[in-house]
Amino acid sequence: TGGGRWVESSGMSASAPFGSAKRTEELLSLSFNQDSGCFACGTDGGFRIYNCDPFKETFRRRFDSGGIGQVEMLFRCNILALVGGGRSPRYSPNKVMIWDDHQGRCIGELSFRVEVRAVRLRRDRVVVVLEHKIYVYNFADLKILHQTDTVANPLGLCALSPTQDSTAMACPGLNKGQVRVELYDLGVTKFISAHDGELAQLQLTLDGALLATASEKGTLIRVYDTATATLMHEFRRGADRATVYSIAFAPGKDFLAVSSDKGTVHVYVVPERASVGGGGGGT
Repeated sequence: TGGGRWVESSGMSASAPFGSAKRTEELLSLSFNQDSGCFACGTDGGFRIYNCDPFKETFRRRFDSGGIGQVEMLFRCNILALVGGGRSPRYSPNKVMIWDDHQGRCIGELSFRVEVRAVRLRRDRVVVVLEHKIYVYNFADLKILHQTDTVANPLGLCALSPTQDSTAMACPGLNKGQVRVELYDLGVTKFISAHDGELAQLQLTLDGALLATASEKGTLIRVYDTATATLMHEFRRGADRATVYSIAFAPGKDFLAVSSDKGTVHVYVVPERASVGGGGGGT
């Protein structure tokens, strides 16, 4: 299990001034914040924050030693979740460090027996993804609220709706190609047999109403209604097998973008009404 605590002080906050790096840093990760207005890059020497429009680097934090393998932002505030990574991790890859950049130090940590695969944040929740388990914590005191087992999840697949109006989480279920959807406000759990093969990516809309999925085959993208677990749309990405790297909904839920190892980005129009019958499965 994972143990969490807030810390009063830390000797792990030493950083160099902005722009002091003398060498090229290796990129370890890239992740957008909850409204996709900016993104964070973890490097083998710290992390950097970029604004999307207009595009510019807005901040960087360089550590004297150690890399940051994962950076999860909380909208645009000063709180981030950091996980060590690279050849010389700044923190243990088995820990999630809650970083306050106003104070320039870690103010909390969550420790596990195995490597952390992903972290998701919203203003009232911290979600930590391990290869076979997901933990959900209350942000205010880091007390555990929920935990669930998953099929092997080396990619750390997990989506969390960020809006205050709804609290939904999607993650792999216990079977291949299955998605588990937790509708916390309703106290309801849905299971969706999305694909025959292993899941490659999944994503929720901001309000958690729609779920998009792709399998390891990468030829079809499916969109489900999370409240009813029914298939709403099916989009063909291509006929050839592809590794889907990311899926993203537009804020208005009317467009869906998919990137893959083919060097392309596909953008689909998402109709309000269902364009296919119910059910699921297939490739």
